[in-house]
Amino acid sequence: MSDLISVNPSASRFKTILWISLGVTVLFVFITSELLLITDYPMYHAYRLQVIADRHLLIPHTLAGTLALVIGPLNFSSRLRQRRLGLHRILGRIYVVSVFVGSFTGIALAAGRPGLPGTSMQAAAWMVCTTAAFVTARNRQITQHRQWMARSYAVTFTFVSSRVLNLWPRYWSHLGDVLSAVGVIAFTLASLLIVDLGLNWHELTTRRD
Repeated sequence: MSDLISVNPSASRFKTILWISLGVTVLFVFITSELLLITDYPMYHAYRLQVIADRHLLIPHTLAGTLALVIGPLNFSSRLRQRRLGLHRILGRIYVVSVFVGSFTGIALAAGRPGLPGTSMQAAAWMVCTTAAFVTARNRQITQHRQWMARSYAVTFTFVSSRVLNLWPRYWSHLGDVLSAVGVIAFTLASLLIVDLGLNWHELTTRRD
């Protein structure tokens, strides 16, 4: 997101801190949540059985989500865009395909379950932001493209951020299906709001005479 303003030392430091923080969050979630599925951890017993039953959809969903999660930071790199524009575009197309595969398999996984409204809203926001990013890139509207990519990646990262509180016993596993779906929607909206505040921070904090 710091690519959207002129390059300066403070912006560069912010960008570094941001990506390190997101990376640490991903590692934390992987260790404390997904890694525990290897063993029959009591708190995740029902979830583990569901994962096994849904593996035909969950595998492509996970692979697509992981690709989007990894490609995002690479394509935000100014250095990569400047030196390897062709690679940047290829990775961008893979990201778009990954988003749509992840969205549709996510909706299929939630079909017939109380979490369908939350998942559908999350998937819709993911696809809309990504489509807008793709269209603006095709139209060479670079500033708008980067803004929509920031929003798209914010939705991508909700698949990590919404799992941060998994270890809190009274969170997802005890909220119930309806409130858990509301939580997914809240995480998505909050992520988009935070990104938009960041994108418009200069305008919000600058007084015009």
